[in-house]
Order: sequence, then structure tokens, then C-alpha cells
Amino acid sequence: MKRLAWLIITLAACGVIWPADLETIPGARLLPDPDNDGDSFLVEAQKQQLRIRLYFVDCPETSAGANADAERVQEQMRYFGLTNAEQVIRFGQEARRYAEQALAKPFTVETARANAPGRFGGRVYAFVKVASGEDLADMLVQAGLARAHGMERGNATGIPRQEMSQRLEDLEAAAMLKKAGIWTESNPDRIAEMRRQQRQKLQELDRVRQESKGVRATDQRRIDLNTASVRQLESVAGIGPVLAPRIVQGRPYKSVDDLVRVKGIGKKKLNAIRSQVVVNPKKAVPDPSRSK
Repeated sequence: MKRLAWLIITLAACGVIWPADLETIPGARLLPDPDNDGDSFLVEAQKQQLRIRLYFVDCPETSAGANADAERVQEQMRYFGLTNAEQVIRFGQEARRYAEQALAKPFTVETARANAPGRFGGRVYAFVKVASGEDLADMLVQAGLARAHGMERGNATGIPRQEMSQRLEDLEAAAMLKKAGIWTESNPDRIAEMRRQQRQKLQELDRVRQESKGVRATDQRRIDLNTASVRQLESVAGIGPVLAPRIVQGRPYKSVDDLVRVKGIGKKKLNAIRSQVVVNPKKAVPDPSRSK
């Protein structure tokens, strides 16, 4: 029993997913839907409707009406080395037609019903095997109508996630060399620079997010001079039980610098406690008599 438990833990760490984790649904059919595209589509499987999102791959967008879609089109332009959005949209529509043809006959869906976020609610990640037994994600990448990009996991036969990801990347490299699909219009002289620009954009966005988190965390730790109770003010290093009531009586404050008008607080003391307090002008100033 111990050996079996150890084996399960080891395989899980290596990305191996047991077949039982994936539900196999044969005889699925593609349903017509205006939101279908190459890697996301509505299907009927065992008398229920599922909106599928393929594992491992990302097809070009089919529109850029919403801001989020426009940003994805821009990112895909840079990844594929294209010069305009029209190319992305055109190949996205081609990928949709390719998937429709590949799924013209009943196919098999393998899914653990993991939620796939996006503008469509209720999508689930899945592998799709067409009638011939081929994997639709593989077919799209080989045709140059998708890239190896997206949510990953081991498949129903126990192939680890890492191995499957590497295989898709190899198929993508082969499609690039063959100039298949979208790669026929890729600009080899600009693709490296365009991808660098996208990395810079993502790094900048990540920096902004991190700084924003830091500010929010700092503000949450600081004591608001206009709303804190006497007890909360006493907890600030450098204030204590003598200054806390005086601070309450001196409200309201427009800025932390206003503390210098409180008896016992000079510039030196102010600098010592500045990083621990804050003035939030959006918060109402409570009645001092109720702050004790």
C-alpha cells in the first residue's frame, strides 16, 4: 500500500494524470453557434451541451470588437510576426472553418470539466479526438492554424503534461519551417523584435500590478488618523496613551503633516510615525467622543 501511495505521488509530481480523471464522452456532435472558433466551440455530448475549450493550443482570434479581444489580437500579431490585425482575424476564421470540417462527423470529448475562464461562462477544458482518432489540437498546430499555448495537463493515456507540451512545440516548429497556414505571412525579419516588444509590455504590466499590490497592502496596514480609535492609535509605535487622545481631539486632518499641530508631536516625532499612519479623505470623520 505504501509503495502504491508513493507511486501515485511521484506520478502526480511528474504531471501524469490517471485516465479516470478524464471523462470520455463518445459520439459528440458540433453545434452551430456564432461564437464558435478554432479552439472553442459548442458541442452536444450525451444529450447535454458543453462549450469546449481545447487544452494546449490557441487559435487566432476571429474578431477584435471588445477591448480584451483587441489586446489578444495584438499579442497574436506579435507572436506570429504579422504586420496587421486583418491577418490574425482572417486566419482565425480559417481555423474555425478547419475545426468545423474536422468535426463534421461524431467525435470524442475527454474532459475533467475544469472551468475555462473567458468571456463565455461555463466553458470547460477538453481534449477532442476526431472520427479518425487524431487529436484536434495536433491537427490545428500542424496546419499552422494554432500555436502551442494555453492550459495544460496530462491526457487520458497517462502521457505527462510536459511531454505533451514539448510535442506540440515541436509540431509548431515544423509548421513554421513548412510555412503552413498563418506562418506563410509571418515576417521572419521582424518576429524576434515583435516578440521582444510583447515581453516588454507584459513585464511592464506585471510591474504595475506588483506596485499596485504593494500600495494597497501598505495602506491596509496604516492607521487612518481621521477614523482610528484611541486604542488603534496607541498601537502605533511612537504615539502611545498620551498622544492618542490628543490626535483624536485634533481631527480632522487633511494630511499626515497636520499632526505637527498636536501638542507633543514635532518634526522628529512626525517622521518617526509617518510610515505607520495615513489620511484617507474619502472616509468620514467619526465623533471623537465615540472613538474611545
